[in-house]
Amino acid sequence: MSSEPADFYFIWGIDECSYGPVDLAILVNWIKDERVLPDTWVFQRGQNSWRPAREIPELKMFFSRTTTTATSGTTQPNMTPGALRRVKILAELSDTQLAHLSDYLEKQRVTQWSVVVRQGEKGDAMYFILEGELRARVMAGERETILCTFGPGEIFGDMALFDHGPRSADVVANVDSTVVKLSAAQFERLTKEAPALAAPFLQATARTLTARIRADNKRLDRVTQQFSASPR
Repeated sequence: MSSEPADFYFIWGIDECSYGPVDLAILVNWIKDERVLPDTWVFQRGQNSWRPAREIPELKMFFSRTTTTATSGTTQPNMTPGALRRVKILAELSDTQLAHLSDYLEKQRVTQWSVVVRQGEKGDAMYFILEGELRARVMAGERETILCTFGPGEIFGDMALFDHGPRSADVVANVDSTVVKLSAAQFERLTKEAPALAAPFLQATARTLTARIRADNKRLDRVTQQFSASPR
């Protein structure tokens, strides 16, 4: 006799890998831990199809309790450690540290085409991406130049925490997305109230900044070498 559950599910993760099979009880726990979000793709054996989790009848009730209308700037309940651990620079923090860090954060749902930050505006926050995709762009008249694209687990705007300088580019949501905001004011509060938590966060942020600078330097070296090798 088969010991398989009456129905089971596979989950498509942000790392583009499939996880499962799991039964409904485990899947519900993952929703409560925010490892599965409304737009997470889920395969249900009984239906033999992939669908966003919010469209599966057995799961709808769980999302109606925790999510709000997807409009730019709408805030949502505090983040769980499982949700925050999707962000690469936070992956090594403990559950206790992440739970404490969530007290200083604001989760926002941004609709497709919303501008999260604008070029030239004073930087006053950094952002973590939990879900979706955003792009950094600069405009020259009506022409858009895309500098880079951000996906789940990535960050942007981190320099604003240190220099409060003007934004170097617009950041626009390519699709409906979920981001977490750490404002400069809350970051200052974090460093004063919880220095033991601020230290590992700053170390992780510094590693990310260093890796970005090294990558930029390598690109600059390649461009310089190509220019030097070209005939004059």
